[in-house]
Order: sequence, then C-alpha cells, then structure tokens
Amino acid sequence: MNKYYIYIIAAVLILIIKLLNINSERINYMPVQTLAQSLINNIGRVICGKNDKISFIITALLAGGHVLIDDIPGTGKTSLARALAKSIDCECRRVQFTPDLLPSDLTGINYYNQKQNEFIFRKGPVFTNILIADEINRTTPRTQSALLECMEERQTTVDGVTYKLDQPFFVMATQNPIESQGTFPLPEAQIDRFLMKLALGYPDPADEKAMLDRFIESSPLDTLGAVCRREEVNAAILSVKLVKVSDAIRDYIIKIVNATRESEKIRHGVSPRGALSLLRASQSYAAVTGRDYVLPDDVKSIAVSVLAHRIISRSQSTIRLSESNENIIEYILDGVKAPI
Repeated sequence: MNKYYIYIIAAVLILIIKLLNINSERINYMPVQTLAQSLINNIGRVICGKNDKISFIITALLAGGHVLIDDIPGTGKTSLARALAKSIDCECRRVQFTPDLLPSDLTGINYYNQKQNEFIFRKGPVFTNILIADEINRTTPRTQSALLECMEERQTTVDGVTYKLDQPFFVMATQNPIESQGTFPLPEAQIDRFLMKLALGYPDPADEKAMLDRFIESSPLDTLGAVCRREEVNAAILSVKLVKVSDAIRDYIIKIVNATRESEKIRHGVSPRGALSLLRASQSYAAVTGRDYVLPDDVKSIAVSVLAHRIISRSQSTIRLSESNENIIEYILDGVKAPI
C-alpha cells in the first residue's frame, strides 16, 4: 500500500515538473522585434544588401500570410527561401513545380496497403511549416488550385476528408517574369492568396562584392543554423494580432482600398481580402519595428507590396506604357490624406 502511494506522488511530481517546463518555455519567448531582427541578421549572412525585402518577408510570415517573389533568374529567390527555412527550427519542404505535377503530389494520396488490408493516407509536401514552391507558374492551373484551400484555410481536403495543417504554415513561391514558354500564369484567385508580391532586384556593386567574398570558398547557406523555434514564431503571430489599430487608421485603410475601386486607371480594385491583408501586414510591420500600435507610415510602407498585385489596370491605351501597378498604388497613396 505504501509503495502504491509512492508511485502516485512520483507521478504527480513528474507532472508538476513538466508543467513548470512548459510555462518556462512560454516565458522565455523572444519579443517580436528581437525575433524579427534575429531572422533578418541570420538571412543577411546569405543574401547581401536586401534587409528591407527580408524585413517584408518576415512581416508577411508573422502576419500569417504568404509571399510570391517575382524576379528574373539568378537574383537569389530560392536561396532566400532556403535561408528563411533554415533560420527557423521547423519542418520545411521544397517542391519544384513542373507541367506534369499533379494535385495529389502536393496534398497527398490514399493508397491501398496490402499488408494491413486497408487504405492509408500518405501526406504530401503541404504538410509542413514552410513550403518553398519553386517556379510555381510552371505547373498547370489544376495543380496551382490545390494550394488555394491550404493557403487560405490552413487545411486540405483529400477524398472528402479534411486534414488540418500544422502552424505556422507559410508558402514562399517564386516565379520568373521574363519566361512565358512552358508557363501558366497564376489565376487572380491564386495571386490574391499571397499577402505580398516582391522583387529582389539586382544588388548594389558593394553588396555584390560582399556576396563574392562570402561565397568564394563555400556557401554560407550550408552552415546556416536556426535562431528561433517554431513555438516562438507561433507566439509572435499571436502577438501581432494584438497590435492596436485606431479607428483613424482603419478608416485610412478603407479609403485607400476604395480609391483603387474608383480610380479610372484600374479596372478591378482591391478585394475585401486585400483590405484585411493590409490591416494584418500593417500590424505585423509595426510589431517588427518595435511598436504595439500602427502608424500611417506603417500602412504606407507596406501598401505597395500588399496591394499592387491585387489590382487589374485598364488597357495600355488608356495609361502610359511605363505605368505599372506599383506606380498606380503609389499615385493613390499620394492622393489619400493620411490621418494625423
């Protein structure tokens, strides 16, 4: 009988120790700004001179969104995605999109196991934390649409059964804008799922020389280590949602979105999802810069990357050939009065 009580006391003590360990992990989570700066510095060891773009990608990650990097070959799109994946101690999958890729190759498939005499679900690469979708526009629209449910609802449905995805779930897709042969342009519904669309561009001469110096002997990507855990990223995502947004800032976001719908230069303006994305991105950008409230400058800083890919401009005959979607959004921002 005494031995029985000893076992009970030992089990209770073990449970208390485990609970204390869980609570201590929660207390030791890094502030959002510290976590973001750690990621920016770590990724900056691989990608030189692009801290502003890296900051935007971290902003999208902590806002719970996804990023589409649209740039010419060789600018470091895939290296940036791999550096982000290595900087976080979480699961990452990379998928090379090709014309013969099937939806089941992404979501998974039910196969018959003869030994167990039953169907078993084999998970696809979407069951991860960071999904690198390399050259996403090289696969068919049918396969592209397999990501719609995953990106918006954080779940996927296979043969009538819905499976929840782990958190965080972050899609970082790349595509080349100059190649059209053998590619399938992303439909508007797919593009609207991306919180941001970015372009890295060419580095400055000094940054390009620094890149040559770093890569002359070996790639720093091979020795890159994690600077934060998956749990810390999830905690930061929850913290971002608590960033204060005043009524004046909300009205400012609505005015910007409505201006895209009323502009003569735009055929289709920003959707309600775009307005919510701008709100979430502004909250995340404010947290990354060390504040718990959103300023008008936060909205302005992030608006072009969040909204430019969500509008459809009118025919080139009605606007200048050089006027891009980014120029149109900047023009709208100049015309909407920011709150004081």
